[in-house]
Amino acid sequence: MDSCPQSRQNPIPLWLDLTLGMAVTLVLAMAAASLVSLPGSAVAIAVVLQGAISALVVRYWPTQEDFGWANRATLLRATLVVVLLALIPWLDQLGNWLWGYAVMALLALVLDGVDGKLARVTGNNTAFGARFDMELDALFILGLSLAVLVLGKAGPWVLALGLMRYAFVAASWFWPWLNAPLPESFRRKTVCVWQIVTLMVALLPPVPDGFATLTLATALVLLGWSFLVDIRGLYQRRYSYE
Repeated sequence: MDSCPQSRQNPIPLWLDLTLGMAVTLVLAMAAASLVSLPGSAVAIAVVLQGAISALVVRYWPTQEDFGWANRATLLRATLVVVLLALIPWLDQLGNWLWGYAVMALLALVLDGVDGKLARVTGNNTAFGARFDMELDALFILGLSLAVLVLGKAGPWVLALGLMRYAFVAASWFWPWLNAPLPESFRRKTVCVWQIVTLMVALLPPVPDGFATLTLATALVLLGWSFLVDIRGLYQRRYSYE
């Protein structure tokens, strides 16, 4: 049953969705730069990142179809993520505004659940939407890892939390069986949430370095274990997809 016939018969142009996304990014980045007296390069970084996301959307989205409200929620989350990334080089200058940075990260996390809910309600579950959401999660986690490193809450090893997924993708170029679909997993989702929450908590000014290091190291161990479980399962089923 088509739950959104009107939107499919009269789709909102993709360029309008992307233009609005860029406008929101620009407003958020300019507001953040103004509040803490950051250089214009912070705004430029946000615009470039949002432009890259828009280009990828244009590349992979069927242009004759409506983008859908679930994907629009993901695009809204992308505006928050790119602004968070753009501010990373100046995190040590934020002072008390670091709390605002953490709140923005929390809002991005909350929106992560909104797009999935919208997809189910509107009947717009698509492979593109799932991939869009997953890639944005990966970028978000990498950004949080960089933020924790810049703040000195953990050493360079914390980047493994953000880079492990990209290493997995790179490995799939050499071992195609890693590209096989994975079943839904409560374990995988739980580890992902723990990973994001521990990174966000580590950003908070009152959190001591020792506590941040302990929780982030635990998250890294759990993430490594989760990847190993998935890799083992994919390896055991590798001939099923040939």
